[in-house]
Amino acid sequence: MTPSPAPPDQPAGTQDIRLDTARLRVLAHPLRLNVLALLRQRGPSTATRIAAELGINPGSASYHLRRLAAGGLIVETPGRGTGRERWWESVHRQSIHDPADEPEHERAAGRAYAHAVALAAVERLRKAADEVPLLPAEWYEASVYSDFTMRLAPQDVERMRAEIFEVISAYRQGEAGAPHGAVPVSLQVQAFPVPGTVDLDVGDA
Repeated sequence: MTPSPAPPDQPAGTQDIRLDTARLRVLAHPLRLNVLALLRQRGPSTATRIAAELGINPGSASYHLRRLAAGGLIVETPGRGTGRERWWESVHRQSIHDPADEPEHERAAGRAYAHAVALAAVERLRKAADEVPLLPAEWYEASVYSDFTMRLAPQDVERMRAEIFEVISAYRQGEAGAPHGAVPVSLQVQAFPVPGTVDLDVGDA
């Protein structure tokens, strides 16, 4: 299950996008995913600002921004920037990719994208871990870093994923009335076989 797309009359940045093969290939890079995540979480930015945030050089940031723009995932922010400083913003709220729905010709691109998503999530979690000792008490107490191991079949994981997405959708619908002090919160949901417990399909990897 994936969240329903936002109505088409909503402004840019509030709609979701279902990834096709071309965009899956654009996003099959963990650093590029984290560049896009920054724009979605914090709003418009420049290559220089993104480079400082991610610890990369501005040339690398510019390259990944151009690739994202070529894929129709970001656009230049109207009315901001100069010839030397370009501001960019995300076109969509989030990307949607459901491996269960992907056609056969997208299988390889989908796996490469999923691989990049996992690597990008690791990097964002590492940065979050660096801030744990400095978090205000209310955010330290509200945050959670949990890991659960369960014995499940694939259909059980699919059902649990659908239930989790329903909860996320309900909270997302209430974002417009968020109270004072609300900030972007990253909720990482991962469910995968414990490494070494499943016979790998090497021929399809």
